[in-house]
Amino acid sequence: MSTIDLPPVTGSEPESQGERAYMLLREKIVRLDFAPGDVLREDELRETLGLGRTPIREALQRLQREHFVTVIPRRGMFVSGIEVGELSMLFETRAVLEPYTARLAALRGTAEQWDDMEATLERTADPSLDDEDQLALDRRCHEIIWAASGNRFLWDTLDMLYAQSDRLWHLYLTDVADMQHAVDEHQAILGALRSGDGDSVASLVETHVQSFDTQIRDAVTARLESPLAQ
Repeated sequence: MSTIDLPPVTGSEPESQGERAYMLLREKIVRLDFAPGDVLREDELRETLGLGRTPIREALQRLQREHFVTVIPRRGMFVSGIEVGELSMLFETRAVLEPYTARLAALRGTAEQWDDMEATLERTADPSLDDEDQLALDRRCHEIIWAASGNRFLWDTLDMLYAQSDRLWHLYLTDVADMQHAVDEHQAILGALRSGDGDSVASLVETHVQSFDTQIRDAVTARLESPLAQ
């Protein structure tokens, strides 16, 4: 898990116990502390998270709607798997919404937000950071763009989609991801955002999302073709 200290982007702080439970549980699912197929029991979650029954139930219901959790009648609640066939749906959705959100950000974003993004990218040069830390910085860059769009519905949707992509990274790319390439792409994206060039930033963000999609597909294909998978 990332150990770097990143203050939340304004507007992303949990507003209730239910929201806090949701964020904590989702992080554990994304980071594979709760792996696909694991059973989720309310009493154990209450003890682990130190939260009450109601916020835990609210969080689990939301995670079920967002396909992080699956309920099987008379069997219980489980962490959902990620079907290979669903990868295309995940990334085709991000490939539409992320560029559109970036267009809005180029129009509505402030110099302070782009300074925040630049400071975030400067931290990626620290040689002591591992890929988990770099991924946390990548996410923060996305969050700054979502916030700059001024559209909370897009932010909420992309936050969920990014979390699913983040889980894929942990499942398939932990040992092979090229995080430096992602950092270089964000540098170009920041330049377009500062200039207010919506067309350029939309194109750059689409390329950024598709690059991640390609890495995931290659990793999945390699795993399926491995003799160990037979």
